[in-house]
Amino acid sequence: MPTEITIPRLGWSMEEGTLTEWLKSDGQWVERGEMLFVLEGDKAAQEIESFESGVLRIPPDGPRPGDTVKVGQVIGFLVEQGAAAPFERPAAERQAVESEPMDPPAIASPPPAAGPAARRVARELGVDLAHATGTGRGGRILAADVRHLVAGPRASGHPSHPGPRDALPAEANSASVSAGHYLAEKTSPSESPRRNVASPRARRVARELGIDWTLLHGTGRGGRVRERDVRAAAEQAPPATASSRRRTIADRMVASLRATAPVTLTSRASAANLLNLRAQFKVAAAGCEASLPEAAAPSLTELLVKLAAAALARHPEINSRWEGEQSVRLSDIHIGVAVDDDSGLVVPVVHDVPKLGVRQIAARLRELVEKARSRRLTADEMSGGTFTITNLGMFGIDAFTPILNPPQTAILGVGAIRREPVILADDRIVPGNLMTLSLTFDHRVIDGAPAARFLRTLVETIENPAAWLVT
Repeated sequence: MPTEITIPRLGWSMEEGTLTEWLKSDGQWVERGEMLFVLEGDKAAQEIESFESGVLRIPPDGPRPGDTVKVGQVIGFLVEQGAAAPFERPAAERQAVESEPMDPPAIASPPPAAGPAARRVARELGVDLAHATGTGRGGRILAADVRHLVAGPRASGHPSHPGPRDALPAEANSASVSAGHYLAEKTSPSESPRRNVASPRARRVARELGIDWTLLHGTGRGGRVRERDVRAAAEQAPPATASSRRRTIADRMVASLRATAPVTLTSRASAANLLNLRAQFKVAAAGCEASLPEAAAPSLTELLVKLAAAALARHPEINSRWEGEQSVRLSDIHIGVAVDDDSGLVVPVVHDVPKLGVRQIAARLRELVEKARSRRLTADEMSGGTFTITNLGMFGIDAFTPILNPPQTAILGVGAIRREPVILADDRIVPGNLMTLSLTFDHRVIDGAPAARFLRTLVETIENPAAWLVT
């Protein structure tokens, strides 16, 4: 029995994604555990593996790279060696399944005889063999007949059947489709489509720029698509309207505002001891050579992740989520950190923060940030968060209203550290380093007083960080 290849759900809220590229070709044998295709979900692109072995069969009318696909959508099949895919069943069998019970049975002519080479070429070019006229012995369809068919009516005398790469959507709203139009303008009508190959670097750049490299004519040896071919197509293509990730971010933000009752509290904390602690980490890192490089010194955000976890442990009602019609407190503390890149916002998650030391948190978060900016985050690395931190202080922002990341209950916004005068208890005025914290919480789950108590504890941890980091 053939195995259906379906679109998986990469995130709890994912309903659709973008098929970036096939990693295996139609007709190629696939082993269990091998990567089949690249799918872009809510926040990142991910390679999807095969859970079965078999020959990959991609329907001629299946989605092309760059197309939007729904979760659960069937995009291909794995069949046994020599077996036919469901879309290759005889016409009579397909009509019997699709027709109404009272309809008379359809009588279809047997499929035309064709050699293995002709069928392979037909699959590659997306040609229906029923439209081809064979010139071989006994009317057998040859590979040349298939290529002749695609060349056009003037060359073959028969109407051509457009392949999947020819059927561009009526309204081009992405860079990959625009690149396809650019290709069409540069291609002679008499040229036959061919199976493109691309270098690994070209594939990566194509994913980053949203270009369907299979539509391009390569300048490399044998027509191989190179990086410069992809970049040239991106320059020729008009600006895209909205990427799949941007649309997903927009939908999630609107859904968050509609489904929650957000309230934001702000408070200020002295960051003098926090800055002093980080300076000590930097001195310790600089004093070691190979065992503790400079990169081991944690950033302010990485220190705040650890301090926020300490405050959440004291106020477990903040570490909760709204499920169905009730609030559920969570025993584990997993903190997400908002990361901005060229294509939008992603939130990688540091799991089990209380179990990690400061340097472990720093190493893990830096790994996640690097993967986020190269769009290599996995679904697991973006899921399970119970609290989120977003830091805009490096942009000079003092205070802002962060938007909740459902189903989480709260999110912390961190502002810039400002050098300002501070009035002490004895009325002396001294210079100080102050930072603003903005806590947005879901008022359906948390009342104002518990949220204020949590924020007060968080201020205490920032003003005396060392005491909280050793607990």
